[in-house]
Amino acid sequence: MGVLNVTPDSFSDGGRALDPGRAADLALAMEAAGADLIDIGAESTRPGAPPLPSGEERARLLPVLRRLRGRITVPLSVDTYKADVARQALDEGAVIINDVSGLEYDPALGDVVAVRGAGLVLMHTRGRSAAMYDLATYDDVVAEVSRELLRRVEAAVGRGVPVGSLVLDPGLGFAKQAAHSARVLARLDEFAALGRPLLVGPSRKSFLAGAAGGRPAAERDWATAAAVTAAALGGAHIVRVHAVDEMVQAARVADLLRAEAAAGG
Repeated sequence: MGVLNVTPDSFSDGGRALDPGRAADLALAMEAAGADLIDIGAESTRPGAPPLPSGEERARLLPVLRRLRGRITVPLSVDTYKADVARQALDEGAVIINDVSGLEYDPALGDVVAVRGAGLVLMHTRGRSAAMYDLATYDDVVAEVSRELLRRVEAAVGRGVPVGSLVLDPGLGFAKQAAHSARVLARLDEFAALGRPLLVGPSRKSFLAGAAGGRPAAERDWATAAAVTAAALGGAHIVRVHAVDEMVQAARVADLLRAEAAAGG
C-alpha cells in the first residue's frame, strides 16, 4: 500500500503532493513501482496533529480522486475517519476506507461503508491525536490491542459492515510508546487469532528512530525495510509504505522466504 499524503503537515512528506496534478502523478508512479493499492490521506494523522474541517479535507482529496479515475488500475483507499468525507470519496472512485480511529471518532462511517459495500481498515488507537500518548499504558500490549480491535470489529459489524470486508491494523505509533510498537511488531503473528487480514504501517515512524541512529523520518527507509520484512514474515497481508519501489523489494524477499518455509524444502 503506497502512502499518498495530500497534506502540508504530514510527519514524513507533508507538502510534497498538495497540487492535485502532482499528487495524481505520484500515485501513478507508485502503481508503476509495484504498489498493489494506494492510500490517499488529506488530513495528517500524526500524533498531535490538529483536526481538519471536513470541507478542507474534501477540497484536498476529491480533485486527486477525480484525476485518477480511468487512469489507475489498482484499488484506491482513503485515509479518513469522517463519514461525509468517506461518502464523497467512495462516489469518486475509492473502494476502501482506512479509519485510524476504528470507528471511534465517527461511528456513522460504518453506515457509509456498509451501504456502499466498501472495504474498511480498522486501526487501533486510544483517544484523540493530541492526547493519545497519555493513554499509552499497557500490561500486555498485544493482548490489550487484540481485545480492543475485537471490540472495533463488533462495532463495525453492528453497523452492518460484513466481517469479510474488514482489515485490522494494530496501529504502530498510535497510543503506543516506541517499546510498545516494537513489541507489537515482534509478536505480530499472535494477531492471526483475530481472524482478519492485517495491515501494518511501520514506514519511517518514530519507534524506528533509535535503531536508525536518530535519523529524521525522511531518512529512515533502511529501518523501514527491516520493519516491512519483519511485518511480512510475521503475517502482515498489507504493508503501508512511503518508498514504494524500495519496499516492494523488501516485501517480495519476505514473501520468498515465507514460501520456502511453507514448502519445507
